[in-house]
Amino acid sequence: MGEDKALLPFGAFPTLTEFQLFRLCKIFKNVFISCKESSKFDFEAHFIRDVKTDSLFAPTAGFVAIFQELQEECFFAISVDAPFIGEKEILAIIANDNPHADATIAKTPQGVEPMCGIYHRSLENSFIRMLQNDNHKLGFLLKNASTVFVEFEDTKPFLNLNHPHEYQEALKLQTFQQQVK
Repeated sequence: MGEDKALLPFGAFPTLTEFQLFRLCKIFKNVFISCKESSKFDFEAHFIRDVKTDSLFAPTAGFVAIFQELQEECFFAISVDAPFIGEKEILAIIANDNPHADATIAKTPQGVEPMCGIYHRSLENSFIRMLQNDNHKLGFLLKNASTVFVEFEDTKPFLNLNHPHEYQEALKLQTFQQQVK
């Protein structure tokens, strides 16, 4: 993207992070923001700072920190750069979660969506080992774990904002959705 996606304006919100926080608070009792540095945000929220790592982007650092901070048996993870994953998709994943599984994750015809799903504490040691080995391939972890995949035919909710043109497309979609409501 060339800049911090979490700080990009989105909809009526100054940042994509605030947009996600606002909408996810309507679905979940507790919402936490996993980040490397919370001081970049100028709003109140529950932040969980990633454990230290040399990698520029290490989702495993966030997962390790979440397991250390929260005493829950599992948590729902969603990426800040996927603003169209809605309540329908989230509730479908929750409904399909199995307490004996390691994870319950969204899957579309385009592939596995590792940053949209439920992770169980049974994966904590795997995340620690991955971080120690500088391995951040969530797909590999999920392939080798007891993972429930929840199939979604519609790929639109899983639009990921990795490039400037995807961000521009998302802004147009957001504006259109607001006009339709």
